[in-house]
Amino acid sequence: MAETERTTGADPGLFGPQSVTWQLHGDPMMWIAGIRALYLQALHPRAVRGVTQNSDFRHDAWGRLMRTAHFVGTTTYGTTEAAERAGARVRKIHRKLTATDPATGERYGVDEPALLMWVHCAEIDSYLHVARRSGFRLTDAEADRYIAEHRQSARLVGLDPDAVPGDRAEMAAYFEKVRPDLAAGPEAREVDDFLLRPPTHPLLIPAREVLWRRVAHLAYASLPPYAHELYGRPGPAPATATRQLRLAGLLLRRIPARVRWQLPPKHILRAMARLGPDARPAPYKLGR
Repeated sequence: MAETERTTGADPGLFGPQSVTWQLHGDPMMWIAGIRALYLQALHPRAVRGVTQNSDFRHDAWGRLMRTAHFVGTTTYGTTEAAERAGARVRKIHRKLTATDPATGERYGVDEPALLMWVHCAEIDSYLHVARRSGFRLTDAEADRYIAEHRQSARLVGLDPDAVPGDRAEMAAYFEKVRPDLAAGPEAREVDDFLLRPPTHPLLIPAREVLWRRVAHLAYASLPPYAHELYGRPGPAPATATRQLRLAGLLLRRIPARVRWQLPPKHILRAMARLGPDARPAPYKLGR
């Protein structure tokens, strides 16, 4: 048991301070990884319809992003009870939602296991890929541990943990299997356009063009080549994308963690207050 847990007796949550997840999710490149996940998730036509047909994401862009960040933060750094409640809310919402295939008229639930699996794997793969490629040091064994740890988050959204990829080899095999189902349909084009030009106040449009588009382009650059082919928009050479990711990681990691963690919803600061200062996420704690 971790020293912090012995000292405070507080609930460490689903993952705890000794997990790879605890350290990785405190990294600022998670924001870019999250946008990569959206690009990737949109390439599954059945999955992306569940979003476009059930939410007004174009007019609540930041609210949707913050709700996703809140869910990830709660399940990573919150108490076990808070994480279970968050999962129960997501499952309850998904049970009520359906989508319609415009070509066949088929109506299906957005909580189909195959769709939940795609969203889960695209997210976890993106977090891990962007972090490692941008310079966050993880051994292959630690990367496998990270994927295995997220069988917990898969369970929260309604998946059978035993059916979810548990290491890099299983994750790669999953993506190879699902690739024939992927396509950049109208909904994916809508997501692409949204990510490049999210609605914002007219006075903030110049900032969007300077800052946000760079972030979106970097997330897009980090996608696998087959995703660029499906979108029909070439990405930079892999070596160029890696250099860009490493530079972004270097710059963002120079922002003091205490400053970054002040941004809402402050999950890490709350976890440290609950468990003690030794619970502070830090990459150097891996491999101990």
